[in-house]
Formats: sequence, C-alpha cells, structure tokens
Amino acid sequence: MKRLAYLFLTMFLASLLPSMAYASALGDCNNQIKYGAPSNSGILLCRLAYVLSYNTAYKAPNWVGYHLTKAEIHGNFLRTHDFIPDPEISHTNNANVGDYHNDGYVPAQLVPAKDMIWSARAMNESYLLSSVVPMKRDVYRGMWEALQKKVRNWVESRGELYIVTGPVYDSPSPRTIGANHVAVPSAIFEVVFDPVQVDAIAFIIPNHEEHSKNLPNFITSVNEVEKRTGLNFLSNLDDQVETLVDSRISPFWMQ
Repeated sequence: MKRLAYLFLTMFLASLLPSMAYASALGDCNNQIKYGAPSNSGILLCRLAYVLSYNTAYKAPNWVGYHLTKAEIHGNFLRTHDFIPDPEISHTNNANVGDYHNDGYVPAQLVPAKDMIWSARAMNESYLLSSVVPMKRDVYRGMWEALQKKVRNWVESRGELYIVTGPVYDSPSPRTIGANHVAVPSAIFEVVFDPVQVDAIAFIIPNHEEHSKNLPNFITSVNEVEKRTGLNFLSNLDDQVETLVDSRISPFWMQ
C-alpha cells in the first residue's frame, strides 16, 4: 500500500514539473503577468519590463505581457531606434531587421517604446526583434498608435494596468516576409486589465489597410480574443470573476 501511495505521489509531482519549471523561469517577471500567463508554450523570455512567449516557427512572439504604472509613463529616457536580433534566441530561430525591407511592413513594437521611458534598459529591450511583429505601416501609424496612446491615458487616470498583446493568425501557414520567414499576423490583439476596478477591455485590430478611423470599432471581449488565439487570459482570477470579466464589453473605458 505504501509503495502504491508513493507511486501515485511520484506521478502527481511529475505532472507538475512543466508548470513548476515555467513558474521558476518567470523569475522577476511574475509581476508582469500577475493574473496569469496566457499559455505555457514557446520560449519564455523574462525582461526588465515585460515577459514574452516566443514562437520559433513564426519568428515572432505568441504574446507579450507587462505591468504599466502612472509613474513609469512619466520617465525621461530618450527613445532609441535600433532594432536588433534577440541575443537569447539562436541565429536560426531569430528575425533580422532586414526581413522588414521592401514588403510594406514595419517592425511593430508590442511593448511600445513610449511605455518604456522610465528605464534605459527597458527602452533598449523594447527594440528586441523577439517582441515585434510585422504590421502594415498604415495600421501601425494609425489604429495601433491610437490604441497605445489611449492605454497611456488610462494608466494616467487609473494608476496601473496589466497589458497582454500579440499576433492573431487566421491560418496555420501564414504569409511570411524576409529571408528568415517572419510570419505576418492577420490581426493584433490587446487585452488590458484594471486590477483595481477588476475590469478589462480587449481589441482585435486587423493587419491591413484601415477601413475605419474609429478605435471603438475594434473593441471586443476577452472571450473573443481567446477564441481567435487559443490563449487563456486572467486565469489567476477567481473562476466566477474571470468568467464575468472575460465575457463583458465594459462601456466605461471609452467614456
């Protein structure tokens, strides 16, 4: 009987090893995704200001998550403009800035430089190519920049927010660009969570020439982002609270 109990205990602990290793790998990044990692797939990379899951097949992040506070958006470090391959990713699995030449796409920072002005290191790490995706120039200069400005306004008024963003692929074999075959997403999602109000808002912005200049047209529910991506957001919330937050589209954010 003791041997049987020991066997069951061993099997149970073995089943926990992947999640335990994942949690350990987060290190100081636990606070960046305090309310739950969207997935445990890909290569986990912990930065000073964000954490990401990297997809070696697509040469792009599955998602990036970070915590942004009011104090941080009032920093004074200057922006840099030097995109570089990620030194923690092997050469064969990395993107290169040359992949973005002559295809109508720009390397879009999923961790905006304007959010990283509180630290020179955080600023520099926002230019690592592991945390960017190909985005149409008009989308990047239009709806994407409008959304990031709106998020900073919310941080100013709310004090802090947790943000998770990443690519949406409508095909398992998306179009690629460059010699390293960087996958082009069909859209880009962003989930923004207010831990004080216990409320969230989500966006899915198509990655093609805009048909609308109105940011509210791209608002959706967290549930819809989960359906489109296979990710799971806010999993560390109480189940009933998570269900409520994920399903509703709150009218208060855009007021």
